[in-house]
Amino acid sequence: MITSAFLGYILLGVSIAAPIGPLNAAQLNIGIRRGFFHSWFFGLGAVLADLLYMLLVYLGVVHLLDAPFIQTFLWSFGFFVLSYTGIESILSTGQIKETELDHKEPLGKSLMSGFWLSLFNPMSILFWLGIYGSVLAKETSSGSVLHVVIFSSAIILGIFIWDLLVATMSSFFRRYLSPALLKTISVISGLSLLVFGLYFGFQAVKALFF
Repeated sequence: MITSAFLGYILLGVSIAAPIGPLNAAQLNIGIRRGFFHSWFFGLGAVLADLLYMLLVYLGVVHLLDAPFIQTFLWSFGFFVLSYTGIESILSTGQIKETELDHKEPLGKSLMSGFWLSLFNPMSILFWLGIYGSVLAKETSSGSVLHVVIFSSAIILGIFIWDLLVATMSSFFRRYLSPALLKTISVISGLSLLVFGLYFGFQAVKALFF
């Protein structure tokens, strides 16, 4: 019973991470530019932010994020980070070359990029407030604290598996696709980040004035 539930929560973690969003676009872009380990560390940084939110949900502190001021700040910060990242990605696409891709950045920079982008991503916050809050309520009422820890670990494992797949896929693109295709993919991912950033900006304006 526990084994099947554990596998189910792993699948939930994969399902959470798989939909197209700013994190997947940014991780793919970093993998194309800097390689597998930078993309993987970006994903690990995002997982660290997820762990922090899981702890906040468990402690009940996350409900402070319901405050309109905090939500407006998060939408605004998300707009700034995603728009800047998207524009920077598009403008620097011409630097991608077949024999010289950007791999000199420290891994810690990719790790922190993933952490901050996930931490201030309102979509992540909505998930941890909604889906994980429901999972936590269900398992707390029907099982022990140990079950909560086990099933929460399964969700994180699912997210980690997806991050590993994205890092592998971006590394494949980087190694085997032509520079022209790499530039095209980089531009598309940059545009998607910009679109998400503009959406977050719209939500911030909406929260402030409407």
